[in-house]
Amino acid sequence: QVQLVESGGGLVQAGDSLRLSCAASGRTFSSYAMGWFRQAPGKEREFVAAFSRSGGLTSYADSVKGRFTISRDNAKNTMYLQMNSPKPEETAVYYCACAADLISILRTRVDYWGKGTLVTVSS
Repeated sequence: QVQLVESGGGLVQAGDSLRLSCAASGRTFSSYAMGWFRQAPGKEREFVAAFSRSGGLTSYADSVKGRFTISRDNAKNTMYLQMNSPKPEETAVYYCACAADLISILRTRVDYWGKGTLVTVSS
């Protein structure tokens, strides 16, 4: 069993920066591929970024490449999403997730979800 708790959401102006955190407890953090998803009001949940179990591979949605960076600290069992220059249309609840491998993350075959943290980007 894995518990995921997101934090760091809030109100941010377009063009500023925000860092989200996801604290994991339970099984060893490095046993899973980890990722971020988001769900805007009235829209389906969508993939944002992820890395493999080893951390050696990362994947980003085209819309966030070059602006968002995913990282993790295995010693702290914590994953991060650095959001630079967010856009108003990226207002959403951001969820962290884990799965057996990166492919599963990309196919949204997630084993565990956090409850999400709301990010509101003002123009």
